[in-house]
Amino acid sequence: MTDRRAFLSLLAGATAAPTLSWGQGAAGKLVVYASAGPELSWYDADVARATLVRRGSVTLPANVQYAWPHVSRRYLYATSSDSASGVGGFVGKTHHASAFRIDPASGALTAHGAAAPLASRPIHNTTDRRSEFLLTAYNNPSAVTVHRINPDGMIGAEVKQPGPVDAGIFAHQVLLTPDNRLAIVVTRGNDPDKGKPEDPGALKVYHFRDGVLASGATVAPNGGYGFGPRHIDFHTTQPWIYVSLERQNKLTMFRREGDALAPTPAYAKDLLAEPHNVRPRQLGGAVHVHPNGRYVYGINRADYRVDFEGKRVFGGGENSLAVFSIDQTTGEPTLIQHADTQGFHPRTFHI
Repeated sequence: MTDRRAFLSLLAGATAAPTLSWGQGAAGKLVVYASAGPELSWYDADVARATLVRRGSVTLPANVQYAWPHVSRRYLYATSSDSASGVGGFVGKTHHASAFRIDPASGALTAHGAAAPLASRPIHNTTDRRSEFLLTAYNNPSAVTVHRINPDGMIGAEVKQPGPVDAGIFAHQVLLTPDNRLAIVVTRGNDPDKGKPEDPGALKVYHFRDGVLASGATVAPNGGYGFGPRHIDFHTTQPWIYVSLERQNKLTMFRREGDALAPTPAYAKDLLAEPHNVRPRQLGGAVHVHPNGRYVYGINRADYRVDFEGKRVFGGGENSLAVFSIDQTTGEPTLIQHADTQGFHPRTFHI
């Protein structure tokens, strides 16, 4: 059994557990899915007691990168790779998307069809709003692919795109708007490093229909310089898109204007409690809007280490959830809380 402190740390995610998602059993119990390396495990969660009980696991072909549920909650789609994260690390050869069937009573996973081979390391995957297609983002080289999801929930053939898909520099997420009309590819760019100039970031906005990405447009304030988006999420009822800027430790809000996004954010807010004291390896992370549309949450990540008495120890930084209230008229986020995750470098979280 996992105690309260470990429970809270796991819910925020960690570098040792890079993927986190949820399933709901038929009996109403809560099941948490989390990964470490190639192992994807499920836990019974008791929120009132703040405990987790591990019930089982499945093993993927390589380290789990991300997971996303089918809209029916009957299937879970997970991607895996043996490549290192980031840029310049080990480039592996084992990359897959796998489908799993979810037991409606226990939440247990079983393989559902053969794993689909992928060209390179996937960094994020999702389905369209009807779960008819599986979309996967890749960071190096930056790319996006679309696979059909068969009526039985298995992963089908890749949808060949009519032309090249511009995935910018270092794609980090692909997500469908609530009306399923637009696919937004979040491309982070890269900071300048060792004489190499900055790579600009952008939001790549595509019309989406029948698995085809078309008529792409680029949203990149200041040409994408000083703009390093990592993740987005959508307001539940309003045309407001919340974007976390990893490289700038900011939360921004863009307005959707028909089938386009405004060229610049309406609001930009600091994620950090100490925005003027940014330590090395301090980064923004995932963002999620509360289902009631009244709050939006962003993550702060830090894992900078220094030498101390012959050991490598934490060198300072913020590992927290930043909580913002949302003005229901304008969409402006206002910071109301920082909650310590009691862990290091929280990569994912879920509401």
